[in-house]
Amino acid sequence: MKDFKTIFFFLRLPIAISLFGHGFVRLPKLEIFSNWMVTSMEKSAIPSFMIVPFSYILPIVELLIGLSLLIGFQTKYTLFTGLVLMSILILGSSSIENWSAIEAQLLHSAYLGGLVWFWQKYKPESNH
Repeated sequence: MKDFKTIFFFLRLPIAISLFGHGFVRLPKLEIFSNWMVTSMEKSAIPSFMIVPFSYILPIVELLIGLSLLIGFQTKYTLFTGLVLMSILILGSSSIENWSAIEAQLLHSAYLGGLVWFWQKYKPESNH
């Protein structure tokens, strides 16, 4: 594909901005976000000693995945990392029966999966 780099940049741009934005807006209010997450996960079977550190790490991971997708750094691995993150978030949302959050997480997962498919199908062989 002649314009792979340009096309792939614009295809990954929306998910990159979404993930970057999630992390970016949460970082300045990390403690508030953490408290919200701990409170929302109270009914979960997941122990709070796991939720607290995750709530502090999540915005950083979201920001880094978004930034990596934006600049095209280790794209293949970043896409798989994003899929792992979405799976973890889906597990957490399932544990508290937050089905509307799962819909958004599944949409992100499908988008990331579509990017993996596009990457594997159209990436020029010399750049794998």
